[in-house]
Amino acid sequence: MDKVYKHKEFEKKIYFFWEKRGYFTPKIQKGKKPFTIILPPPNANAPLHMGHAMYVVEDILCRFHRMMGEPTLFLPGTDHAGIETQYVFEKKLAQQGKSRFDFDRKTLYQMINDYVDENRGIAKEQMKKLGFSLDWTREKYTLDPEILKTVLETFRKLYQDGLIYRAGKIVNYCTHCGTAFSELEVVHEEKDEFLYYLDYGPIQIATTRPETIFADVAVAVNPKDKRYKKLIGKKAVIPLINKEVPIIADQAIEIDFGTGALKVTPAHDQTDFEIGERCNLPKISCISPEGKMINVPSQLTGLSVSEAKQKTVELLKIQNKIIKIEPLRHAVGHCYRCKNPIEPLLVPQWFVKIAPLAKPAIEVVKKNKIKIFPNRFKKLYLQWMENIRDWNISRQIVWGPRIPAWYCLDCNSEIKINFLDKNKKLICGTYKELKNKYSFEEIKNGLQTLTAPIEASFEIEELKRCPKCGNSHFLQETDTFDTWFSSGQWPLTTLGVNIDDLTKSSSDFKYFYPTSVLDTMWDILFFWVARMIMFGLYLANEVPFKVVHLHSRVVDIEKKKMSKSKGNVIDPIEMVEKYGADALRMALVFGTAPASDIVVTEEKIKAMRNFSNKIWNAARFVLSHETKFKVQSSKFKVTNKDDQWILSELNKTIKTVTRQLDSYRFGQASETIYNFFWHTFCDKYVEMVKPRLGQSSDTSRKSSESALCTLHFILCTSLKLLHPFMPFVTEAIWQMIPGKRQPLIISQWPK
Repeated sequence: MDKVYKHKEFEKKIYFFWEKRGYFTPKIQKGKKPFTIILPPPNANAPLHMGHAMYVVEDILCRFHRMMGEPTLFLPGTDHAGIETQYVFEKKLAQQGKSRFDFDRKTLYQMINDYVDENRGIAKEQMKKLGFSLDWTREKYTLDPEILKTVLETFRKLYQDGLIYRAGKIVNYCTHCGTAFSELEVVHEEKDEFLYYLDYGPIQIATTRPETIFADVAVAVNPKDKRYKKLIGKKAVIPLINKEVPIIADQAIEIDFGTGALKVTPAHDQTDFEIGERCNLPKISCISPEGKMINVPSQLTGLSVSEAKQKTVELLKIQNKIIKIEPLRHAVGHCYRCKNPIEPLLVPQWFVKIAPLAKPAIEVVKKNKIKIFPNRFKKLYLQWMENIRDWNISRQIVWGPRIPAWYCLDCNSEIKINFLDKNKKLICGTYKELKNKYSFEEIKNGLQTLTAPIEASFEIEELKRCPKCGNSHFLQETDTFDTWFSSGQWPLTTLGVNIDDLTKSSSDFKYFYPTSVLDTMWDILFFWVARMIMFGLYLANEVPFKVVHLHSRVVDIEKKKMSKSKGNVIDPIEMVEKYGADALRMALVFGTAPASDIVVTEEKIKAMRNFSNKIWNAARFVLSHETKFKVQSSKFKVTNKDDQWILSELNKTIKTVTRQLDSYRFGQASETIYNFFWHTFCDKYVEMVKPRLGQSSDTSRKSSESALCTLHFILCTSLKLLHPFMPFVTEAIWQMIPGKRQPLIISQWPK
């Protein structure tokens, strides 16, 4: 053995050996309980970051259970990642002086698909470099035809069960990305703004959004507010446009905020929308989905929202309609992708009625049919699920599966269409306006987007002819599914569920579902985990996993989240090249607590590289002495007190590490085996026995053989305990030990 462990000489060769021999591919063994983890799919469009390297937690579990003799499936896959991938691709187009509006949707989709195909293999090779024991024979992708088929069937089943509907509701809309988002995808940040007190005739209101006064339809006060009881039923006057609106009463109004009187703008605020629904108020929009002002005085028309706010304040000041302005610090919603402010807009969207799905998903967690670890997140999960709103599942992007709904243009001639004509010129208008100028084929071939009125009729199966008018001018909905709609079915689709008849599901689904553990970061407990639970119960009448383990978030030395924009990213693959996969793996789990922030520095990774060398050199010491004797470490009697002591310490370590892994205490387990091997075994025991080795007298020889047998036994057992954490160096050493027939990856876990 060389004096130093050279990871580059072993890692690729060992991984190829494991994969070629099929050690990652479990066999279905009836009567034997499997252990299953489905990999949270990384984005198919980008290389791994340090957060993805936390998949090491899942690999530790899989290697541990594989050594326990359980049929172990660690199933890999990648996510098309809808809005995130399109956002990245649009930035790429911008660098070329182009935008998505230069292409029809079919062309743009194919361009993004080609881009993703170029990058999909990157993450796969990186996961191999990190030593993840994934069954690549079962690799999946969220846009695989069989997965897409199930996703579309789920939509139809939800629709047939009365759980899908289309409606104009207030949604979180990013005018920059051009799509709506769920509440979970909105980042609320504290921001210093102003509260404007405005003169509305007989009453004063306070607002942070003077630019939306043109869409006001009422002024609301709390019915318990004595100041305004005599004004309820009278009229307020909107400044600048001098429009009269009713003064109404509603319990949602906070008496102590501002003046206690709220301007009601149902098309641009969630609370106002709800007030409008209760009071049957009209809905007027003054901001378009492109982020421009509409239905406003001419001097404001076409301005951006920020420009309109500034101009509106100027006009209000000129007319002396601003009573006062106060500084206000409050939470403002921002797009989680581009960081621009979110606009609450009234846009036609597809929704899932969530209450019937949430109820059983609440019960299984309450009854511990799914355990959430750490337990403190159980309360957060239940709080969120008990207050959940209907789920907006439509996104106004190209990249992703389109919602399977078709509109007959002749029956819905008010549908708005954007398309590129045969000269690649962008044409916009309703079908009624366009049909006599352009052929249906030209519109269909150049289609970018369509927006159907709320009352539009549709079919959820593609038909050749409309059952109402007999024509065949159908266009499919251009909205695509929210990424979480498809990834929320991940445990089902990856294992081959048949939602129409579970008995016809694949053998993998029947054997490996429900899965054992879902490991992910705590920040997507609601985005992803809750939705998988709902879909698992709805489609398969069974929880998708037994345990939810929430691992740590990797941060920099100042405990800030790593991001390219901050320049604090550590590339995991660069660290692997420099120090070895084992060093990075151990650094990611050593001394960490679940669902916490962990600091990973190059110094910590370097320290774990030193531990790899310590293991290597300890093995080198033991093996260099083994050549002097025929060691049979499984058949020796221990009489020496030093040998008895170290074996006793080993037994304690086996029990402790096993218990810690069973209870998901990966940080503690890694510390336990680290301290035993480095300090108890190497620093103490090895130094104790050195004088006993190689002596020639009969008495000394027996003592020497006993010591050597003990060394051999401790080394082999320690390699097994270390293997889930540091698979490469342990396997490399294991294969150098004389007489070892079975690879370490499938050897039996110590007892």
